[in-house]
Amino acid sequence: MPMQDAAHWTPVRTGRVLLRRPEPADESAAVRLHLDPRTNVHDPSPGPVTTAQAARTFHVISQHWHSFGFGVWVAALPAEPAGLIGFAGVSHRVVRGRPALNLYYRFHPDVQGRGLATEAASAAVRLAREHLPGLPVVAYTTPENQASQRTALSAGLERRPELDVEHHGRTDVYLAADW
Repeated sequence: MPMQDAAHWTPVRTGRVLLRRPEPADESAAVRLHLDPRTNVHDPSPGPVTTAQAARTFHVISQHWHSFGFGVWVAALPAEPAGLIGFAGVSHRVVRGRPALNLYYRFHPDVQGRGLATEAASAAVRLAREHLPGLPVVAYTTPENQASQRTALSAGLERRPELDVEHHGRTDVYLAADW
């Protein structure tokens, strides 16, 4: 995949959220967010998230920016641009053998339910369509995670049951745009 001009992707402001490229100084807050059990209620992985797993997630997010010039943003409130209330954005993924963009969003429980993830996810889908046309945008979650499904639907994705994947007795529910 060709490198994107990061200037097209960051920073982005929605009505209430500043979306910016992750920086090394964000790592400790990112690890805390991913370790918070309230952000992992619907995580299909067995057992609690470890510090090493949370740090790896942050490094994968950061590396994608380095490799491709776009990716998952740090979400912050405009009044506190150095803060971190969550993550949202897209990254490369292969779904059913087809290149796609994975829509990711995870926000701190204190700000969930306010529509901030929907604002951020909508911005990610809009920019993906603008700067990476032809690549579908997908999101996957568990059947129980109705809030995540509503966010993806509000961001412009639609439910695609034919993409669902079974893993050891659990299902990854897929939503997609431009599939």
